[in-house]
Amino acid sequence: MTDETVSSDIPTPRMLSWARNSAIYRLERRMMTEKQLYDAITRKAKEKFEDIGAAQLKALADFAVRFAYDNKALDDGAYAEISTRSQLRGGKSKRAIAGKLAAKGVAGDKVEAALEQADDLYAATIFARKRAFGPFRRVELDEKRKAKELSAFARNGFSFDIGRKVFDMSFEDAEELILAGRL
Repeated sequence: MTDETVSSDIPTPRMLSWARNSAIYRLERRMMTEKQLYDAITRKAKEKFEDIGAAQLKALADFAVRFAYDNKALDDGAYAEISTRSQLRGGKSKRAIAGKLAAKGVAGDKVEAALEQADDLYAATIFARKRAFGPFRRVELDEKRKAKELSAFARNGFSFDIGRKVFDMSFEDAEELILAGRL
C-alpha cells in the first residue's frame, strides 16, 4: 500500500466533524437505533463528499455511532422498550412489534427483553376498539362479519385464542381490561 491509499481510507477531520454534527442533528430530532443512525450517516456522507471511499464511509458511520454511544444518545434497549409500549397502546401484537424492531436493526435479545412485559390480550382489545370489532361492534354479527373480524386479528399477528377471547368479551370486560392495562 502506498501512503496515498492509506490516507484516503482515513476520514479527514472535516469529515469527522461533519459526522459528529450530523449524528447530533439526527438524534436531537428523534430517537434512532444504531442501524438507523449508521445507515443515515452512510447515505448522507455519500451525497455530501464526492469521491468518498467505502472505508471512509464505514469509518465515518462507525465514528458517529461511537460518538452517540459515548454521549448516551443512542440506546437500542431503551428504543425497543419505548417503541414496544407505544405500539402496544396502538393495538399492535407482540409479533408485529418484534418484526418492526428487527427491521430497524434492534438485536434479538433487546427485542425479547422489551416484549417480556407486553400483553397481547391488552393490545388485541385496543385493536378491537380501534376497528369496532368484538365487544365494540356497532353492527349486527353475521358469519361474514365474524370471519372478517377473526381474520383481521390473525393478519395483525394475534393468535386465534387471543382473537377469540376479545371477540367473545363483553363491552364492560373489554373496557375494564383497557383501563387496567394502561401503560
